[in-house]
Amino acid sequence: MKETICTIPINDIFAPKDGCPICRMESMLEEQYVRFITGDAMMEPSVRIETNKKGFCHRHFSQMFAVGQKLPNALILESHLQELIDRYMPKKLKGKPDKKQLDGIKAELESCYVCDRIKSDMLHFTATIFVEWSKGGEFKRLFNEQPYICLKHYDFLMRAAMGKGGVGSKNLSDFYADTAALTKNYLVSLKADITHFCSMFDYRSKGQEWGSSKDSIERSIEFLTGEKPGENVDFA
Repeated sequence: MKETICTIPINDIFAPKDGCPICRMESMLEEQYVRFITGDAMMEPSVRIETNKKGFCHRHFSQMFAVGQKLPNALILESHLQELIDRYMPKKLKGKPDKKQLDGIKAELESCYVCDRIKSDMLHFTATIFVEWSKGGEFKRLFNEQPYICLKHYDFLMRAAMGKGGVGSKNLSDFYADTAALTKNYLVSLKADITHFCSMFDYRSKGQEWGSSKDSIERSIEFLTGEKPGENVDFA
C-alpha cells in the first residue's frame, strides 16, 4: 500500500498483527488526547471552552490525573467547576427543583471531551480503512492476516461499513465475510480454550496439558470488552 499522511497511521496500527487492530487504534488515540489535554491544549481557548462544557468521564479524568501534572489538572477543573456552577446550580436555594437544570446535569454526567474526540477520529480512520481495503492488494492482505477483531470493534466496523461513508454496497458482502471470519474464528477458538480450561479441573484430566487455555479467561475478557482484565480497576 502506497503510504500517504492518511494511511501511515493505518499501516502502523495493522503492522504488528497482535490482538485487535481497532483496539490499538482506540488506545493510541486515547493516549494522545489524554496527554494533549493536560499539555499544550490546556492553554488553547477553543479547547478550554469545549472541556468546560463537556467535562470528562471517570476513565479519562483518572488517566489525566495519572499522566498530567497537578497544576494543569487543577486549572482545567477550576474553569469546568465554575461552568457547572453557572449553568446548573440554582441562583437562590428555594422553590422547586429545576427539571431543565437536572436534565443538563444528567447530560453532563454522560459527556466527555476525550470520548467525543476519539469517536470522531475513529470514524475518520475507519473511512481510510474502507478505502484502502476496497483497493485490494497489500492492505486487504494485511487486514485479513490480523489475529482477530474483538466483539466491540466487530460491531463498530460493521455498523460503520453499512453507514454513510462506509465500504459501499458493492464491497459490503466481501468486507462482511472477511471481518466476520476474523471475529468468528477467534471466538470459536476462545470457546474451545475455555472449555479445555474448565475440563482441567476435572480429576479425569490429571496429567493433561493446559495448552493455550492457560490465559483463556484473560483473552476472553479482552475479546468481549476491548480491554485487558484489571485495567482501570481501583477499589482502594
